[in-house]
Amino acid sequence: MPETDQNPIVQRLRAWDESAVAESSEFRGELTIVLAPDRLERVAEYLRAEPGLQFDFLSDISAVDRFPSEPRFEVNYHLLSIALRQTVRLRVWVSGKDPVVTSLVPAWPTANWHEREIFDLFGIRFAGHPELHRILMPDDWEGHPLRKDYPVEGFRS
Repeated sequence: MPETDQNPIVQRLRAWDESAVAESSEFRGELTIVLAPDRLERVAEYLRAEPGLQFDFLSDISAVDRFPSEPRFEVNYHLLSIALRQTVRLRVWVSGKDPVVTSLVPAWPTANWHEREIFDLFGIRFAGHPELHRILMPDDWEGHPLRKDYPVEGFRS
């Protein structure tokens, strides 16, 4: 996928902070901006609050396990600017050795349950999350069932 340096959202982000965007691509009209995990919180706040961007709705957060590749996980944030009728996907890559990314609950409260679901199913922790615990699996469940190395037939005694 080609770089999308001419996209106005990418240009505004780079004008605001040159190092904010690691890479960007567009496929079938969908813009994806890859960020370093340590830039995620600042970029999210900027996209939400900046007049002319106003990405005021976080519609979804998804994760992908790329096992055995490293970084192992990608976390995708799907944002919508209702006023401007634009969408953007933010992507961060997360190590499998210490899967932690900053919580975006302060920027978008709807991130709360999305982050809990990803924590439960993939084991990715969200630093600063107000109440990070399992949401789908029982509290005493061992492992994270959407990881590619999770035993498909369950654990044997």
